[in-house]
Amino acid sequence: MSAPTVYDVAERSDVSIATVSRVYRNPGSVRAQTRERVLEAARALGYVPSGSARGLASRTTGVLGLCFPDYADPDAEADAEAEGDADDAVMLYSDQIIRGMERAARRHGYALLISASLEGGPESLVAKVAGRVDGFAVLAQTVPTEDLEVISNRLPIVMLAGPREIDHLDHVVVANADGERALARHLIEDHGLRRLAFVGGDADSPDAEARFSGFREACREAGLPVPDAPDLRAGMMTRAEGARAAEQLLDRPGDRPEAMLFANDQMAVGALRALDGRGVRVPEDIAVTGFDGIPLSRIVQPALTTVRQPIRQLGEQAVELLVQRLGDSERAPVSLMLPVSVVRRASCGCGG
Repeated sequence: MSAPTVYDVAERSDVSIATVSRVYRNPGSVRAQTRERVLEAARALGYVPSGSARGLASRTTGVLGLCFPDYADPDAEADAEAEGDADDAVMLYSDQIIRGMERAARRHGYALLISASLEGGPESLVAKVAGRVDGFAVLAQTVPTEDLEVISNRLPIVMLAGPREIDHLDHVVVANADGERALARHLIEDHGLRRLAFVGGDADSPDAEARFSGFREACREAGLPVPDAPDLRAGMMTRAEGARAAEQLLDRPGDRPEAMLFANDQMAVGALRALDGRGVRVPEDIAVTGFDGIPLSRIVQPALTTVRQPIRQLGEQAVELLVQRLGDSERAPVSLMLPVSVVRRASCGCGG
């Protein structure tokens, strides 16, 4: 059976070929109703936009792709420069995944194509990447599941982070819940802290929710109240939002928390700055912890206690699975969970 073409999509959706092309190249120029009709037709047919149909069919582009929303923290570069170690400190979660993928791709003789913006919607992201690569890695919830289902019939896909949304796709995740549980247990058992506040991310963030789940489990094991939701949520999980969260927790009526646990390091670093500005000592007055183990966590003052996840290895494993899939399309799908480790530093009172 031949692969569906742009002509098939145009006929099924009752629009011109030019309109189908605009839906993928410049979706904002097409009325929403028409755009959705074209995308529904494409999904039904299993159509994948391609800059080179011959290259797509033979999988000989020599390129692997990464679909990744832009998680840049607007405060990161300025703060890193202030620390005097900008090149290292500004490395965030996405940067390290990219480096891991680049290193592994180069080892296997592939180049890496990165699409790190959702401008134009997921259909634009797919159009930019899917037709130009032999396979690609997708961060959880970057591309709608129904679109991934269609593309996965033609190209190998590895899902990064989050739950395994599609059973037949390879999947790599880190032990988010285990890491946060171990971190909270350390604060409770080793430091005797009981009033813990957890600052999470958006409820749609699978990693942040898994970390909150681990926090809840630690509270349950210690006989502490088990919260139904994080004390606060931060949509983008940036330093600025971490600072705002710390301020809000300080200003809440009642007893201050003895520890603030943030769902990522960026928020925790922002909180350290905010607490210092309010004259609150860390860790003497309040302990602060993060998650990720980004380079900046070790050079802020006080150095941040965190959960280090193998971020570069996440990218490397994605490439290894893609290469294996390209070599054996019938291989059973793999789901890997990479271990994490608690790094005890001064911000919780451990020092070192």
